[in-house]
Amino acid sequence: MTKIYTKTGDTGQTSLFGGERVAKNHPNIEAFGSVDELNAHLGLYQSKTAHQDLSAVISTIQPSLFTVGSHLATPPTARKAAEILPPLDPLLVVELENAIDKLETELEPLTAFILPGGTTASALLQVARAVCRRAERGVVRLGTEDPDQTHPTALMYLNRLSDLLFVMARVENRRAGIKESLWTPERPKTSG
Repeated sequence: MTKIYTKTGDTGQTSLFGGERVAKNHPNIEAFGSVDELNAHLGLYQSKTAHQDLSAVISTIQPSLFTVGSHLATPPTARKAAEILPPLDPLLVVELENAIDKLETELEPLTAFILPGGTTASALLQVARAVCRRAERGVVRLGTEDPDQTHPTALMYLNRLSDLLFVMARVENRRAGIKESLWTPERPKTSG
């Protein structure tokens, strides 16, 4: 491709992998668009973290998100296109669980909900976590609207990834010596 712009999307249409043209708000586009946004947020986090071990975890996640996105961008009708996709291996979920287990050894158990914030790196991970949850909802919607497009491994991966991002956000604050802000709901005032 010699130019970045093709003008083929100027009317609100785009192509899925395999060539099918759909609206830019099509469920496939919404799902993999959120995964793409998540990956961009993780790239921003990478530029802000001072912790090589956490950066290394993200370095393994970013290519996996491209794999997730490629599966979401491929409709069931594009069988030939699907044959060349990298597999979405359930072992990727196990790798996330192992990372969570390792990092949780640094943390105190949660006793209340915590508010996002603290260091810039921690806050960026919380934003990424929220985008990850949106991506997960998009994948659920895609499978609900078209049962042929259920992606169980992608769902498990995104669900576990949001947990990992939450734990990593807590680790960033812990290593910076920043105490987490707990959510203390206000009680309704009673008249008396």
